[in-house]
Amino acid sequence: MIAPIDHDALEAIRDGVRSLCKPYGGDYWRAIDASQGFPEQFVDELTRAGWLAAMIPEAYGGSGLGLAEASVILEEVNRCGGNAGFVHGQMYNMATLLKHGSEAQKAAILPRLASGELRLQSMGVTEPSTGTDTTKIKTTAVKRGDRYVVNGQKVWISRVQHSDLMILLARTTPLAEVQRKADGMSIFLVDLHQAIGQGMRVQPIDNMVGHETNELFFDDLELPVDTLIGEEGKGFRYILDGLNAERT
Repeated sequence: MIAPIDHDALEAIRDGVRSLCKPYGGDYWRAIDASQGFPEQFVDELTRAGWLAAMIPEAYGGSGLGLAEASVILEEVNRCGGNAGFVHGQMYNMATLLKHGSEAQKAAILPRLASGELRLQSMGVTEPSTGTDTTKIKTTAVKRGDRYVVNGQKVWISRVQHSDLMILLARTTPLAEVQRKADGMSIFLVDLHQAIGQGMRVQPIDNMVGHETNELFFDDLELPVDTLIGEEGKGFRYILDGLNAERT
């Protein structure tokens, strides 16, 4: 049975977010846009107030709320004249980690996301030659001993410059060797500080979408095996949890 919507609780969330957003008026957001900048002060304050940790379980320092509450938070940012596109990545990327990450991964990452020590704002899925058919991605992650070696390319990847971690989808089994085309892809949690310049290159894209976006190049990027989220080959199903949350 679906629990009834607590409209009073949702209204309290709206009031809280609205109060935080009040000092960040049109001048603030226009200045960010004109400079092609990132609203560091706003994002930091939203994090300190706990709003970006809404979906993180209380055991890991979050509020333990659901997708409805998270959606209301982002909706209210936009309603107040801001741009929730700068922060929504952390909400939906966490869905993949929350549902499919190991206990060790969640214990190591989620409290630091909740406190603002880390940001998980980026997801590397889209590629130049695959369009919307994610099953045809060409970026590969080949297991060699205690490492996965990643090669390939991603495009239109947002907020890399303002994130510490990135969810990455890559093929661990060639498309020709799987029975179902959605099989054989895996999810990795990439430490961007360790990856950039060590097998991963970031090329910013000039654009008019209101936030930074990039092309990523992987050339023998090595990822420890414990960066794999969930079971190898099940990544397409895992990534849908994040993408479906994003669409909401």
